[in-house]
Amino acid sequence: MKDFEILTVNRVEYYYALNDFYARFKAQNSVAVRKTIPLPNNQVLCFSTADVKRTLCRVNPQKSAGPDNSPGRVLRERAEQLEDVFTDIFSISLSSAIIPTYLKTMTIFPVPKKSTVSCLNDYRPVALTPIVMKCFERLVMRHIKTQLPPSLDPLQFAYRPNCSTDDAITTTLHLALTHLDNKDSYVRMLFIDFSSAFNTIILQHLIEKLSLLGLNTSLCS
Repeated sequence: MKDFEILTVNRVEYYYALNDFYARFKAQNSVAVRKTIPLPNNQVLCFSTADVKRTLCRVNPQKSAGPDNSPGRVLRERAEQLEDVFTDIFSISLSSAIIPTYLKTMTIFPVPKKSTVSCLNDYRPVALTPIVMKCFERLVMRHIKTQLPPSLDPLQFAYRPNCSTDDAITTTLHLALTHLDNKDSYVRMLFIDFSSAFNTIILQHLIEKLSLLGLNTSLCS
């Protein structure tokens, strides 16, 4: 029994250490996020009940429920009864630039990156968020994609429809091999992997960047 208690204490301490390890990015970010007051003619983004229903109907029933324990099967099969409720919640959230706390809550599972774990960095944090929040994000992202200007880098393959890492590799190889067809030519390549790139994004700079790209002020906030 004593050995079991020691094992339990060690496991709790380990999870606390993991929590501090994952939260270090927030502690290191000293730039506060500020909401911009929208202009009087600023049109607040809103979704129709048809948009919300369509998104709920596309929920994968096999997906794991988030911390709210709302299964995707229920959201999908009861989309017609829930569309008005979630349309109101999403609209109020957008107009007030506040996301409900229960939608922001998530459960983080540490998944080992390799078979043998030797340090905290060998774990990959997998966040399990409420399925409703994923539906909300999907609606917002669909709108953002229609608002972004065509001046973005055409060689960006991440987070674009029908694009993947394979496309990036194929494009790179094509450019390199085409160039090597020329006599006395060579190719130099530089690969950079930013560690925890998304975790270290400064949100205030991201908001300012999106605003410069012409996105709605309320949406950015």
